[in-house]
Amino acid sequence: MKIYAIADLHLSFDERIDKPMDVFGPGWGDHAERVKVAWNQLVTEDDIVIIAGDISWGLKLDEAMADLDWIHELPGQKVLLRGNHDLWWCRIQYLRTLYDDMHFLQNDCYYVEALDLAICGSRGWPTPDTVSYTEHDEKMYLREQGRLRNSLVEAKKKGASRIIMAMHYPPAKVEETEFTRIMKEYGVTKCVYGHLHGMVAWTNGIKGEHGGIDYKLVSLDYLGAKPKLIYDSEQEK
Repeated sequence: MKIYAIADLHLSFDERIDKPMDVFGPGWGDHAERVKVAWNQLVTEDDIVIIAGDISWGLKLDEAMADLDWIHELPGQKVLLRGNHDLWWCRIQYLRTLYDDMHFLQNDCYYVEALDLAICGSRGWPTPDTVSYTEHDEKMYLREQGRLRNSLVEAKKKGASRIIMAMHYPPAKVEETEFTRIMKEYGVTKCVYGHLHGMVAWTNGIKGEHGGIDYKLVSLDYLGAKPKLIYDSEQEK
């Protein structure tokens, strides 16, 4: 079994949504088809793909359904979390009734019994070292810490020996934040995140191993529209 990750699909298959992504540069040209081709080449039905936010441009759930159906048709189990543009994201219990191969992550974890591994997640928020950080940002930053911890508590209840964390916003630039400290407290070993686009922005997220956690940026344009392998059960033996 393998676990892949990718963020920022920014899909817009509903004809009511006009959001061509190629206006943001050549890295976005025909991006959905490129993801589909790479996904089908890499991912089997036994694998898992984490989709770390900014999934659909739909403003309401009915406008996002074509995008969710498109994901549903791809192989593997999918673990989805909310990004800052996922305005369609609504009642979590209802979302979880829609598909048997898609888990919408919020205040819980996705436990893989065969691997004794939990995938946890939270949208995250800009951290205090962000330019123009406001009082409102502080409130949201504290709320997301709570959601991050809730997810990790659920992983511990399952008795997971390995924990992968998925976030939409980067958990830090370089220095420690409350997000990274909470992850260390609960023994997270890998963290994936998206949100950052373009060569300049890509430098604004923590990467590599820090404090025992391996951080990976998995935004679509950074990966060249190819899901990133982050866990291979054969290699972990």
